[in-house]
Amino acid sequence: MPIDAARALAAAPRTGEIAWTPQDVLLYHLGIGAGRPATDPRELRYTLESRLHVLPSFATVAGGGPPGVTGALSLPGVDVDLARVLHGGQSLTVHRPLPAEGAAATTARIVAVHDKGKAAVLVMRTEAADADGPLWTDEARIHVRGEGGRGGDRGPSVRHAPPTGTPDRILERAVREDQALLYRLSGDRNPLHADPGFAARAGFERPVLHGLCTYGMTLKAVVDTLLDGDVTRVRSYATRFAGVVYPGETLRIRMWRGDGAVRVVVGAVERGDAPVLADTTVEHD
Repeated sequence: MPIDAARALAAAPRTGEIAWTPQDVLLYHLGIGAGRPATDPRELRYTLESRLHVLPSFATVAGGGPPGVTGALSLPGVDVDLARVLHGGQSLTVHRPLPAEGAAATTARIVAVHDKGKAAVLVMRTEAADADGPLWTDEARIHVRGEGGRGGDRGPSVRHAPPTGTPDRILERAVREDQALLYRLSGDRNPLHADPGFAARAGFERPVLHGLCTYGMTLKAVVDTLLDGDVTRVRSYATRFAGVVYPGETLRIRMWRGDGAVRVVVGAVERGDAPVLADTTVEHD
């Protein structure tokens, strides 16, 4: 069944209640590679509950899901094969620092359906608020292959001119062979990231890392190197998923410091810096 754009856009928002504990935050941080070296004081702020700081990208998994991609596929007007779905991009606005333990009400809805010719792109917005007011707003861009070409609005371009000049920092971060298996314990159980047979059906040589895992690893690198390790300085974070990462590869993270923002480009070292994250910006205080 094709995507029914009119029905998807007209559907009432899906509301819910989520809650999380320090254990959920610790598991997420481990899932994005925190804790190496295990006794480094800079890592303990992510891995020890007595000094826990919450990386803002935890918002993408808070409450255990459903995450943006699989959550969107269960909304009215969307009935597609998961093997034809790719996470195209993610943006997050943080309204105030995330607590290590909390509860929030969430509201999620499809706010746009774009026709890119060979694919349709769903934009799913999720807002979370607690008793003190808004906590975060995130948007997931979801590409559904084979669902375009129906004459709908193409939508805005999310591609920007790449950063120029010498990066202010270049880091390399190794992705563990079991990184996807660990990250999926935070809620995203899409078999694309664990099942070789499913990955092959989706057109990949083996399971790929979650885009949101790379997203979290990259934000951690920016916070740790250019924001003095202060997670509360992050105001927003947006990226386009330009390519996949295979567990066991190495990320090369290039960062350019600007006025109130850091531009980032990420590539896979073993594949000649094949693009992984592009059009990536972290806005900060």
